[in-house]
Amino acid sequence: MTTARKTTTVFLTILCALLLTIVGLTQRWPAWTWPTLAVLLLVVPAAVFRVASLRRGSMPVSFEEQLTASPVERTDCHVGQVALPSLWADYDFLFSATVRWYLIESPGKAPLLNPAGLASEAVLNRARAITKNREPGQASLVQHELSGALSHMCPDSTGHLQAMAENINLTLLEQDQERLSRLAKVRKDKAVWEHQRKYEQSKRQYLGEDVLKDTGSAVVWWLAKNDEHVERTVADLALIAQLTSAANDSDIPERLQNLLSQQSEGLADPELLEESPTPAPHERTAVDHLAGFFDAVGFLEGDVRRAMVAKQISGIIKQQNRYETAESLLRRFDPPTTFTPDDGEQPNHETDDPDETSGPPLT
Repeated sequence: MTTARKTTTVFLTILCALLLTIVGLTQRWPAWTWPTLAVLLLVVPAAVFRVASLRRGSMPVSFEEQLTASPVERTDCHVGQVALPSLWADYDFLFSATVRWYLIESPGKAPLLNPAGLASEAVLNRARAITKNREPGQASLVQHELSGALSHMCPDSTGHLQAMAENINLTLLEQDQERLSRLAKVRKDKAVWEHQRKYEQSKRQYLGEDVLKDTGSAVVWWLAKNDEHVERTVADLALIAQLTSAANDSDIPERLQNLLSQQSEGLADPELLEESPTPAPHERTAVDHLAGFFDAVGFLEGDVRRAMVAKQISGIIKQQNRYETAESLLRRFDPPTTFTPDDGEQPNHETDDPDETSGPPLT
């Protein structure tokens, strides 16, 4: 039984004795009851002490056992805007947090005069080990990762204390964030441009190496485009032959020369043919073939579609290293625009890069 319990038991015994004495005097108890009451007041406390000692055991309670453990004293400090390295050079994170620590009592160690500095160093070393392997564009994600990694106490390298961090904030410099945004925009635009360039290259390759490879391939392609209308495809054989010859910089095959003659006779005015002298025959070039194709499909002089289609076909011919023919097509159907000196602008020279041609692709 502890000292507090013993004191309480004695106090209650005295209080009961006083109450019984007052009751006995007021009720005029007989004389033999007083010795009996005194014996009971002595025996009952002794019995209580005996029972308590038996339940406690024979082991004495020392004073040290009654002492409670001393509370652990924790302190904290704030670190703000500390530069931590990222995976990219010259792009540092800015780290801010509240550092908390408690000292470790170890015999034989010199007293620690600046625990805040040692605790801050321990937390920053733990944070640096994580941020140096993370990209700067993931600042918000890395902040949550640090909140979890630094949320528990860990000993420092000297063993004097254990430290942790809370209220962590991880940001970038405003200038670095703007640079990252511009870089992301450029990467997205480049991906779209490369996709468009590959798409146009694939279409030109498809037209040059598959559709317009020869007259037969062009006929099959034309037939599929016209919903298997055979009569229309037959009527357009001369046009297909001209387009194929212009794309491949070659003459129309002899077996198809009669189709071209029939088309020329059908389009010519008989009265004008009788009055005009017969022109001297000359070798037809790719320009002549393409001009005949434009006239046949209704792309007359001044129609912007003539220049658009000519650019597409010129790009196909350049891929076959026939630059002179490609330039002749551009000079004939898409000549460079000239400006007067009063305009204050330089002439617009057409580029030789087939990827920079404008207008709808030839399908």
